[in-house]
Amino acid sequence: MSVMEQIRAAVEGHAVVLFMKGTPQFPMCEFSSRAVKILHAAGGEAMCTINVLEEPEIRANLPRYSNWPTFPQLFIHGELIGGSDITAELAESGELARMLSEALPQ
Repeated sequence: MSVMEQIRAAVEGHAVVLFMKGTPQFPMCEFSSRAVKILHAAGGEAMCTINVLEEPEIRANLPRYSNWPTFPQLFIHGELIGGSDITAELAESGELARMLSEALPQ
């Protein structure tokens, strides 16, 4: 399976997936840490996370797949939502909690 197929399988195979630097328990950049905190506060504990530091091929190719240059990258139902700033804006408006409640089992 090519790396692009791996990315597509991850994005399409999980309702919510966060490509991040590190893990939720040990984020390796402030932006990833912020995104995880925001997602957990909004009900995203059951999301899938992929550590791009352990997957250099994914780290190198995800920006081409998503047309988004930075990490973290949040996808919900196969659609790129954005990074930590957009995630924060959606959380502040209440939209993120709604999106997560629709995507994840309660």
